[in-house]
Amino acid sequence: MTDLMETFIENREMVQPNHANMLETAHGGNVMKWMDEIGAMSAMRFSGETCVTARVDQMNFERPIPVGDTAFIEAYVYDAGRSSVKVRLRTYREDLRTREREKTTESYFVFVAIDENRRPTTVPELTVGTEEGRRLREEALANEDDGR
Repeated sequence: MTDLMETFIENREMVQPNHANMLETAHGGNVMKWMDEIGAMSAMRFSGETCVTARVDQMNFERPIPVGDTAFIEAYVYDAGRSSVKVRLRTYREDLRTREREKTTESYFVFVAIDENRRPTTVPELTVGTEEGRRLREEALANEDDGR
């Protein structure tokens, strides 16, 4: 069994010109890639197995991330099935100089744990042992269907 809080991962990506679109903001494809990578890390931390992306729910880009700011990404496992792992992901635009942070993107990804033969394999039961973990899980379950 793995506790929800053990799956919580935060990471930052500095938005460089090579990550940008013609408006000098992070290209949506790059943001999605970063979210996918961090989500997979969270799923693997939970399952102890290699995890691959099976589904990405609605992804709305609420605001841009300018070149020079960072994409601050947080992920955690909030539910699991037999071989599937549900991960909530939120991305924020962060100015490291001022520490100003605004949410830019949120989505819910489903990953599947696979074995060495690349076949689905079982995952452990998710446990929630803290008040913060319960709050995060309830928030994710309440919002997963509308992507907000």
